[in-house]
Amino acid sequence: MVRAGYPEHCSLDDARKILLDEFANSQRGTEERETLRSLGFILAGDILSRRNVPHYTASAVDGYALPASATSGAAHATPVVVDSKMFSWVNTGMPLPSTQGADAVAMVEDTSLIEEGTASRLKIFRSLTQGENVRAVGEDVMSGQLLACRGDKVTPALLSLFLCAGVDRVAVCSRPKAIFIPTGNEIVSSERWFSAEKIEAGLVADSNSAYAASMFSSWGYQLDVGPILADDPDVIAEAVSNAARCYDLVLVSAGSAKGRKDHSANVFSRLGRMLFRYVRMKPGRPAMAANIGGTPVICVPGFPISCAVTLWSLVYPLLKILSGENVTEDYISEAIGVRNDIEAKLTVQHSSPAGVAEWLRMKCASVDGAMLCWPLSAGASVLWALAESDGISFLPENSLEHPSGSSVTVRLTRNVDFSRRLLFQGSDDPAVGLLVPIIRQKGADFVIRPVGSMAGIAALGRGEAHLAAAHLLDPSDGTYNTNYIDRFSNGRNWSRRLIFHREQGIMTARGNPKGIFCFRDLASGRVVFENRQPGAGTRVLFDHMLKENGLEKNDVAGYDRISITHLEAANKVASGVADAALGIKAAADALGLDFIPIAREPYELVFSERFEEHPASKILMDALESEEWRESVLKMGGYEWPV
Repeated sequence: MVRAGYPEHCSLDDARKILLDEFANSQRGTEERETLRSLGFILAGDILSRRNVPHYTASAVDGYALPASATSGAAHATPVVVDSKMFSWVNTGMPLPSTQGADAVAMVEDTSLIEEGTASRLKIFRSLTQGENVRAVGEDVMSGQLLACRGDKVTPALLSLFLCAGVDRVAVCSRPKAIFIPTGNEIVSSERWFSAEKIEAGLVADSNSAYAASMFSSWGYQLDVGPILADDPDVIAEAVSNAARCYDLVLVSAGSAKGRKDHSANVFSRLGRMLFRYVRMKPGRPAMAANIGGTPVICVPGFPISCAVTLWSLVYPLLKILSGENVTEDYISEAIGVRNDIEAKLTVQHSSPAGVAEWLRMKCASVDGAMLCWPLSAGASVLWALAESDGISFLPENSLEHPSGSSVTVRLTRNVDFSRRLLFQGSDDPAVGLLVPIIRQKGADFVIRPVGSMAGIAALGRGEAHLAAAHLLDPSDGTYNTNYIDRFSNGRNWSRRLIFHREQGIMTARGNPKGIFCFRDLASGRVVFENRQPGAGTRVLFDHMLKENGLEKNDVAGYDRISITHLEAANKVASGVADAALGIKAAADALGLDFIPIAREPYELVFSERFEEHPASKILMDALESEEWRESVLKMGGYEWPV
């Protein structure tokens, strides 16, 4: 789409092609570097050997150097014996002696040394041919031989070969000088972020600069970071103009949208020629680029994940071109450091926006031989999902609906031993999270999906978990979990284990400013409530208590508001977004909230019929009994161990 003289809302493929075509002939000049400092650089010319490798006749084995003719007819049945004047001991790599006419080496395993006083003789059990077990001069590399061609990347193997071949300096393509310019009144430098006791609301850490510089370093490039600029178009224009004269690539962080403080597009148009604005990908849509005085200038969106995908998909291939390197078809895998690709089945349905490529941060697990995956938080500002993910799935523009159970490709960015990873789905509790480091210390892994009690048991029934956790009240008889387990197990022999009892109650702000003292106060009309998702044990308890108190869901303001975890609900109360939420005492204590007890409930783990076969099952059971874990749980408050 072209409206302002340049493409808008273009595909990722088109945006990348525009950039690479525009700057295809813009790579920097060449420089001469010491061979030992050339790793990762692209050669600017062919490299010829200056020496023979090896430069002398050397033994290829440990043994005895001697004339091959002296071993004629030697065999185990008819060994040949030679006196000491005919042989000399040599280690692997030693030069052959210039005397004795030695032109072969008998391996020590094919000989037997006979000691006779001060003299010795050698018994040989295998005949040799001339040159056997000998490395000739230039066997590896001949002087003048072509070692590498222009355009090759200097690898560790090439670097060591150049050294052996006497090549002390090489001509390489100079790497582009790049700078990252952070902008925004809300951005706080790392120095201020670390030193301040309190950060004002609305301010955020300058994490994008750190991420970008780290990614450049992992790619083998250096990225300078400029000072944080205020949202002033003249200040930004001056900085970009200066940078475009001094650097080969300029990245401007943020200011890419259409808000009153988003000035990048106007600055780019004022200083140079816009190449494109907006890319049909999620996240990363606000990315844009311009040619300013022959220098590529890219505006990287301000949200952390949008920044990351723009670096992977647009900046990395441009860096390769500017460095004189070819861009491979799988450049994205190179950019994000993919270890390998796997095919996995989605445990949840996923819909992508029409005509928009999408990046998903994925977590994976193997259950009964089936590889499963699910996307983590999709928000462009969610850094945790990027750090926690096992890999990335890139869904192209024409990919819209992905039903649960459909297969997607996950590009793994970390090494995972899926055979020793347990997948837990079910009721959320921070105490379960404390098991993770203990299990990892024992060489296994434990992945938690806090989907709620009902969803966890249902996942166990579908074969999508190794274990679940539940605290589901059955209002008909006051029991917990049994009827639900019977329903979803379909007659299978599931095991269950009571882990602890915990306190559920109403969480309110410190000092209880809304005067909430009993359950009915939630329906007073002056309280905004934060609920949990359908199927969560806490939601089941809340709905039961509504009926017990003669209330309807419409009587509670905020009934349809949903938090997925106890800590998320507690945080809504702590931040003033909600006045109250039902949750566990540990969550209230963690955020300094008041707590009105409502119920004491059992928290049970439920195991699949094949759980004990899993390599990590015993590690989990041992962790549940460990003093380390139990002491940590009790410190949180609101828990009791079963008698």
